[in-house]
Amino acid sequence: MGRKKKTIELDREHDIAPGLVAKTKKRLVVARGSSHPALAEDVAEQLGTELVPTEYRTFASGEILTRFEVSIRGCDFFLIQSFGPPVNEWLMETLIMLDAAKRASAKRITVVMPYYPYSRQDKKGRGREPISARLVADLLKTAGADRVMSVDLHAAQIQGFFDGPVDHLFAKPVLLEYFEQNLSATDRELLTVVSPDTGRVRVADTWSDSLGAPLAIIHKRRDPNVANQVTVSEIVGDVQGRVCLLVDDMIDTGGTIVKAAEALKAAGAVRVIVAATHAIFSDPAATRLQSAAIDEVVVTDTVPLPESKRFPSLTILPIAPLLARAIHEVFEDGSVTSMFDGAA
Repeated sequence: MGRKKKTIELDREHDIAPGLVAKTKKRLVVARGSSHPALAEDVAEQLGTELVPTEYRTFASGEILTRFEVSIRGCDFFLIQSFGPPVNEWLMETLIMLDAAKRASAKRITVVMPYYPYSRQDKKGRGREPISARLVADLLKTAGADRVMSVDLHAAQIQGFFDGPVDHLFAKPVLLEYFEQNLSATDRELLTVVSPDTGRVRVADTWSDSLGAPLAIIHKRRDPNVANQVTVSEIVGDVQGRVCLLVDDMIDTGGTIVKAAEALKAAGAVRVIVAATHAIFSDPAATRLQSAAIDEVVVTDTVPLPESKRFPSLTILPIAPLLARAIHEVFEDGSVTSMFDGAA
């Protein structure tokens, strides 16, 4: 006799087999790398969830191992990793964690990198140079990332380097809220927004529109053969008797910003305030930024900043609420663009 075929009769109303549970509800899982635990914890708290328990190990040889201690199969997985020093170590850890998430069968993997590593190497400045920002994007994709989320990319074209969706977030609303609440009426009347170089004019122009303030531009020259050294050439615009707000995406060694501030004070500015998203603060930035030419420095916490690099005139604003809202929009298939009044 032939073997009788077994069949499963579907529940016609719900299109599932009797006794089986259809698992259709999405599950949000948030994990962190080792670079900025405080930021990841703040984001998880904003989302009303907890970070997935993870084992982190570094062997005597320097090799890294990470392991998620609970199942992440079928989840919408978000890995939060920032890239302050040591950048290369955190990049390798990120790739390993993405590979682990992919092999653990996460349904969709998003790497949330508030500061994109190697973002200043976005093009070939001279012959035989790499485009390292593109290489990072390729590595992320190969390791398992389906989506990338970052804040204030140094160059907009980096969005096109990654083969998949890139959510480009802007810290301007966070910084702008601070200045709207803390600038006096007199400062608002005397305010001039300043771009530290011609490459940041577009960003500074949006600040100018938002604050209803005039725009000035500092034209600088940089020696391509000498890293982190800038010569200020001239100021385009009138800053005499003005309160100058210097806006930039990042501060690394502080050379550009300090020279710009000194030039503004020399041209008659009464106060110079610096606003930047990423506080890299490579030495000797913390010392330089305490220059008499700078009255206040306002940054966000996209990059971890040790106490040794903080100073009295420094204000650090939390970026976690912005990241949490963006993660929520992605998880719920909402609109990240809507967070910025439709700004691309």
